[in-house]
This record gives sequence, C-alpha cells and structure tokens, in this order.
Amino acid sequence: MLEGVIGPLVVFYLLLVLTGFRGALIAALSWSYLALGRRLLKGDRVSMLLLFGTILITVRTVIAFVTGSAFIYFAQPTAGTVAISVALLVSALVGRPFTQRFAHDFCPMDPAIMRRPLVRRFFIRISVLWAIVLMLNAGLVFWLLVSSSLRSFVLERSAVTYGLTAIAIFFSITGFMSMMRRDGITVQWASTQATRPDSEL
Repeated sequence: MLEGVIGPLVVFYLLLVLTGFRGALIAALSWSYLALGRRLLKGDRVSMLLLFGTILITVRTVIAFVTGSAFIYFAQPTAGTVAISVALLVSALVGRPFTQRFAHDFCPMDPAIMRRPLVRRFFIRISVLWAIVLMLNAGLVFWLLVSSSLRSFVLERSAVTYGLTAIAIFFSITGFMSMMRRDGITVQWASTQATRPDSEL
C-alpha cells in the first residue's frame, strides 16, 4: 500500500504544488519505478499491487503527457472502476462471483468450504456490494473531477476512495465471519485456516 498507492499519491501532490502538473506526473511515475527497482535489486517479492500500479501509472502518464490533460489522467482510473464494477455485477448475476476467486488471497480455505451453498451465496452478495461501492466511488470521483480544482480534487478523491473502500472492507469481513458462524465454521485469522468446531477441514 505504501509503495503502490500512498507513495505515488503523496509525491504527486507535493510536486503538483511545487512544480505543476507535468512535474507531478514525472515524480509519481519515478516513485513507482524506484519502488519496483528497489525490490527487484534486493530480490524481494514484487506485490501485484505494486506491479499493476506501475503499469497503469505508466500508461496514464504517457497519455496525460501527450494530451497535457489532467482531466484525462484522472478520468482513466475512473473509467476502469466503472468497468470493474460492471464485471463484478455480471459475475454475480451469472452465479460465478469474481470475489470468490480472490478469497484465498485474504483467507485460505478448503475447496469443500468454498462449494458450500451458503458460502457461494455470500460471495454473490459481496460481489454486488463491491459493484455498488465501486460505481458510487466512480460517480463521486467524476463529480469532483468536473467541479473541483486540481489540488482539491487530488485530496478529495483520496478521501472518497479510501473511505468507501474501508467501509466495504468492514462489511465484507464482518459479513464473512457472520456467515461462517451460521454455517458452523470458525475463522482463525492467526493461522489463516478455517476450521469446524468439531473437526479440521
């Protein structure tokens, strides 16, 4: 989070104030490449968040430099958010929720648990929740983009995005644990294993 999200944001805003839009673009992009290069040189694992963040910010920076438009720079991730929201909603409607595929990144579970009907219904509902949150986020960010100054927008967008994300994460975790308890399963976060009270799955 520090390298892939918070760092580029802080560097972008500081250079935006000090040097203007193009300087902020170069600074944010440089931060991402330095963070990626440092991990590669040290032989550390490169997180997917950092890798994809670097790729996306490269594309956004090139387009923004060519056009000279701050609107296009910030509209690109908003459009991406809308696309992800639609994909989540469609996956829920067809009964193959994307959120179920990502569950193992946060709480490794036995495949037998993932096949339980209650668990499957939970992931369908949580996909709809995240689709709504992301669409709301995209709408609010776009409204801020067309109504706020550039400096204000950078801070306001961060507050809206992180605030909505935190709320969605809270409801996702509490809903997951509640659903597991109803199905007779105890979630043990310390060992990242889900077990039954009377047996180990």
